[in-house]
Amino acid sequence: MTTPPPPAGPPQNDPAPAGGAGTSATETGSGRSGYLYRKVALHLADHPDTILKVGEITRAIGAPSSGAVFEALRKMAAAGHATHHRDPHHRFQITQAGIDAAGTLPPAAPRTPASSGGGRRSRPVPVRRPNGTLYHPRRLGRGWDVEELRRLRTQQVPVLLYGPPGTGKTAMVEAAFPDLLTVAGTGDTVVDDFLGSYTPIPGGGYEFVHGPLVTAMRDGRVLLVDDATLIPPRVLAVLYPAMDGRGVITIPAHGNETVEAVDGFYIVAGHNPGVHGAVLTEALASRFTVHLHVTTDWDLARQLGVPKPVVAAAIDLNADLAAGKTVWAPQLRELLGFVKVRDHLGMTAALANLAGIAPEDARDDVTAALTRHTGTPISALALGKR
Repeated sequence: MTTPPPPAGPPQNDPAPAGGAGTSATETGSGRSGYLYRKVALHLADHPDTILKVGEITRAIGAPSSGAVFEALRKMAAAGHATHHRDPHHRFQITQAGIDAAGTLPPAAPRTPASSGGGRRSRPVPVRRPNGTLYHPRRLGRGWDVEELRRLRTQQVPVLLYGPPGTGKTAMVEAAFPDLLTVAGTGDTVVDDFLGSYTPIPGGGYEFVHGPLVTAMRDGRVLLVDDATLIPPRVLAVLYPAMDGRGVITIPAHGNETVEAVDGFYIVAGHNPGVHGAVLTEALASRFTVHLHVTTDWDLARQLGVPKPVVAAAIDLNADLAAGKTVWAPQLRELLGFVKVRDHLGMTAALANLAGIAPEDARDDVTAALTRHTGTPISALALGKR
């Protein structure tokens, strides 16, 4: 019988700042604007084939703050000068555009003018997500969703987002929190996916690698539990000691190691009520003070180029979905995909593809709605004859 691996010391986590309001990417000991940014960029350029952690870069260039380095890297990624990987640590690799830029700062992002009513913005500035796409903030309470989520974090008010898949729940959280870690929930999610587990190391032996919940607690970062209601309730229970005021958990598999949350740690969750197998237990629901319904923004869909007849068809289908008359309706994700297909393959193919991606038991409903609003007979996308 194999002897279980002995507990090993925790690996060095790669820190990233909580929120985005820390040290500026241009702050340095010398006070010269852009000095730190240039040092970070040139270090990446010296290692063009390597994906580097924030902590590795900070130590290599002798920077006093990993938060300042992280902000410089985020600016590089937003300008297309670096790619941003999360697995779950933040890691960056320079792009050819970054090499060509030779460490020069990208142009400043344009500012949106404030409205005349007390300085509040009349239209929010889009926020770039880690994958490079833009998130367009929406109204929430007295401000914009990303701003309000950040305020709720500072007050330690946990938020549960719910709504159909594709409405932008994950995109909103990614836009609000650049220091985000994510656990994608499924029916197969286990406690180790949160706390960590032993993994083999080169040359033999094992090392305990801490999971995203532990990393978020120690580094003061945000943990998104996506599709939380698909995770078995006994597994989700691992979160509750971290959320109920104690802010302390233990790791039984690692010698009952104790982990205490530092300032900035925050949990947000998302779930899709209509997904088969989703169960919102009272224990889970009661841990979240704010339950926020996220739906598709039809005005935004039109602004982003989705034709009005297609939006009208989607609105009708969503009304039917709410009434139980169909089992699926396109959301913003599918509508933005429609725009991409239209731009590459044309309108007819895009309509056919939108019908084709619908589940089989909803395809007739989607086809009928699209045909009714566009006046174009539609069938699922297929190859034609030679």
